[in-house]
Order: sequence, then structure tokens, then C-alpha cells
Amino acid sequence: MSKTPVMGDPNSVSPNSTRDGWINKLDRKRAEGPFFDGHRVRNQGFSTQAVHAGTHDDPRTGAVGTPIYQASTFILGEDQYGSVEGGFARDRFIYSRYGNPSQWAVQEKLATLEGAESAIVFSSGMAAITASVLALVDKGAHVVAASDLYGGTFNLFNQEFPSLGMSATLVDSYDLEAIEAAIQPNTQMLYFEVITNPVLKVVDIPALVEIAKRHQIRLVVDSTFAPPPVMRPLELGVDLVIHSASKYLNGHSDLIAGVAAGPRKLVDQIWPRLLNYGGSLDPHACFLLERGLKTLPIRMRAHEESATALAKYLETHPAVDRVLYPMLPSHPDHARAKQLMKMGTGNVTFFVKGGDMAALKLMNHLRLPKQATSLGGVESLISLPFNSSQATMTSRQRAAIGIDPGCVRLSVGIEDASDLIADFEQAFTAISTKEMTDA
Repeated sequence: MSKTPVMGDPNSVSPNSTRDGWINKLDRKRAEGPFFDGHRVRNQGFSTQAVHAGTHDDPRTGAVGTPIYQASTFILGEDQYGSVEGGFARDRFIYSRYGNPSQWAVQEKLATLEGAESAIVFSSGMAAITASVLALVDKGAHVVAASDLYGGTFNLFNQEFPSLGMSATLVDSYDLEAIEAAIQPNTQMLYFEVITNPVLKVVDIPALVEIAKRHQIRLVVDSTFAPPPVMRPLELGVDLVIHSASKYLNGHSDLIAGVAAGPRKLVDQIWPRLLNYGGSLDPHACFLLERGLKTLPIRMRAHEESATALAKYLETHPAVDRVLYPMLPSHPDHARAKQLMKMGTGNVTFFVKGGDMAALKLMNHLRLPKQATSLGGVESLISLPFNSSQATMTSRQRAAIGIDPGCVRLSVGIEDASDLIADFEQAFTAISTKEMTDA
């Protein structure tokens, strides 16, 4: 590891100038990063990138893997002072809220996996969403967004925006005509989730890209349900991609984090908001996230394998009304999923006959899936939208976004599919036997 990491603006050499007059050149371009000097693995396989991108062996001890740089501040010298005066403080280590070697390591890995010039990590997914959205719009701005957003994002647009002198129109993510009709002269952003929660709509990202370009506004997407092995939205023309890294990216249900990735120019605009709002990710959490990312490709294959088998089983069970899993031909967006998704995920939504109380009974008889919020962990997690993620909605509001009675949200882990199927079978049997006994 070099003593003075020089990335971001690799030409900066003094507080007030750069080689070849970089500051005064109209054709200047930001470099990728900030990353450490060293090898790049951008042209290698996805699993190789997941393991090696951003990871640095300790030069002092020879320890394999990036150390945890549990430091709040760093020694200042001429280069650091100059970076502040010259406007490239993001590319130097000054204070851990500004940047830390542990952050740089995981940010390089995330940027590589997303095919992005730059990435920035946050203390939560909502910190990433809030900082990114507010960095890319101005006072008086209008945003067009999906009507079935994650609850925290919904609250940002409906509760926080009005107090900030901004507004948002929420539209069915399927209705492209309504999306375009909602665009106003002051619209500055389209904001959508690439796969919605919990009914797993696969949004037509290429069509949204075309609309955004035609109206010269930015398209920002939340790709939490579709991590890089599944989809890389930036390759489809999206301007910025955001994740709750607590989910699939980390994969072990042991940290809260968020990430935004995209062109260096946009990420540099977001970085000051990270500083202002204080949502930086601590070094130990960065270490855990980098560790989790190393197994992302093989975890996603295991998620897909078990989820596909379980979804097929549920689809044939007489106690199940219907199943939503994009990789099944029965899903309304199956053709689009095959076009946009490189593989499936672990998210399966299904509807139990008998409504919410029947679904609750089923959940209470399961032994392997844990009753918990969140998703993307190695263990299967199960919840009912009516009493968890969409509990604040009325039944009419839930029905409007496809959450009918008996809806179950299942995040399939990496357990053996045969064991999960056997567990569901015994739970269905227990419910049936109990109903017969009660009768």
C-alpha cells in the first residue's frame, strides 16, 4: 500500500495547481476512485472481482486481507492540507468521516462489481438514499417515483420533501404513460426500485432510461433486490444505483449499511451530503461488508437454486393460491426477467389460501425460516406484509399495490432446498391437521 494514495485526481501535485494545468482544461475528466494504487481486476471474472477487488494485504505484517483501520483521524502533512485547499480532500485520508482505508477498500470492490467509476458507503440504506436524492436535486425540485416504494423512501418523498420545498408524484411502475405524464417542468429525477417489494415487479429499466434521456432528467434506482450478479443497472443506462447493503451485498444479517455507485462526477456530488448528514460507515462495518461481498456470487447461486426449487413446490401446493417468483414462467414479468436478470434471487412471495390468519398459522409452524424483517441473509427469513413492512397501510392501500390477504414474503437463504421443502410440508400438514381437530 502506498504511503500517499493518489487516485481520484491522479495529477494533483500541489495545493494550487496540477500537472499540465488540469484545472484550466475544459476537457478535464475525473478519474475513478478514490481507490488505492495497485492492481485492478476489472477485466477478470465476477467471482475473481468479488474476492480481490479493493482487497489489500497488509504490507507491514503480511496479513492476507485488508486490515481494519480503526482510526478516527490521520496525520496531516503538506499533501493533506493541499487537498483541502485544492478541492480534492475526498482523495486523501484526513478524518474517518471524510474517508478511511477500510471504506476505500470496500468502495473499490462495490464499484468494480457494479461496473461503476466510483462508490460511496453509508451507515444505512436510508442514509444512502437520502444523501443521494438530496444531492442530485435542488430546492423546488419535483421527483417522479414508484408508488410501491420501500417505506423509508416513501416517507422521504411524502414527509420530508414538502418541508424542504420539494414534491414527488408516485406512479405505478408498470404504467409508462403515467410516468411520462407525471413529469413536470421542475422534475429533476425519476426514482424506482428495479424489483419491487414485496410483489416482485420487474421494472422496465430500459424504458425508464429512454424516458429519462428524452426529458433530460436523471434516473436513480434502488437495486437492493437485484445485486450485481443478478443485474447491473448502470450497464442499462441508469445514472446512479443504490443498495441497502445490509441485505444481499453483505449477506450475513450482521450489519446495517448502504451504498451508492455511479459516475465519479455524481458520487463526488453526494460525498459532501454524507459529510453534512453524518452517515459514514465505521471501519469495522466496512470490514464485515467487504468480507460478505467476497462470497456474493456463490451465495447468489445458492439463493437462486433453493428459491427456484421452493417456488416450484409452493406453486403446486393446494394450500397456496399463487406464487410470485420472476424466474417462473407464471410470473407476469418472466419475459422481462429473462431479458434483464442474469439469474434469480432468493425472494419468493406467495399467497396462502385462507388469508392473513392462515398465513400467520403457517409461519408459526415453520422451523427453519426465521420470523424477521430484512432479506438476503444466508438464513431464510419470513414475514407477512400486513403486520410488518406494510402494517401502516389500510387493506385497500395494500390491495392497490398487489398485497392481497395471505401474502407471505420469503427470503430464501442458502439452506438445502430439500430441507426447506420438508419444513414447509410439515407446516402445511400441521395446519391442516389442526383445522380438522378444531372442527
